[in-house]
Amino acid sequence: MDARIRNCLLTVAALACLPPAMAAQEKATEAPKDVTPETIAAGKKLFGGSGLCSACHGAKAEGGVGPNLTDQVWLQSSGTYDEIVAQILAGVPAGKSKSGIPMPPKGGSSLNEEQVKAVAAYVWSLSHQAGKKQAG
Repeated sequence: MDARIRNCLLTVAALACLPPAMAAQEKATEAPKDVTPETIAAGKKLFGGSGLCSACHGAKAEGGVGPNLTDQVWLQSSGTYDEIVAQILAGVPAGKSKSGIPMPPKGGSSLNEEQVKAVAAYVWSLSHQAGKKQAG
């Protein structure tokens, strides 16, 4: 087969694979139903206040004692909204913590489940912003 024809066929085949791959990527970053502008705003307020999150993760969630929550690098899970909710509820044992310091359940706060979900919505939104590049 002529090299030009072969290269053309390979290019067409490669381009045919792009739309499904791009659709899967877009779907992966669609906001879960519980992540709304209202829950994100409520979560941001809790993150910096009674949720106690900013004490370890920093005011902008860029890390400190706790890991950076803005860079799409997830140490304990793959970073889905449901996993973030579960991680906040369960905490992180010292042996799995970035710093060796444990994160107590709910970060040591007295947040209720609705508030935990709001904080999770905010955290999810930080690493799933449009155009955000993965670290690494």
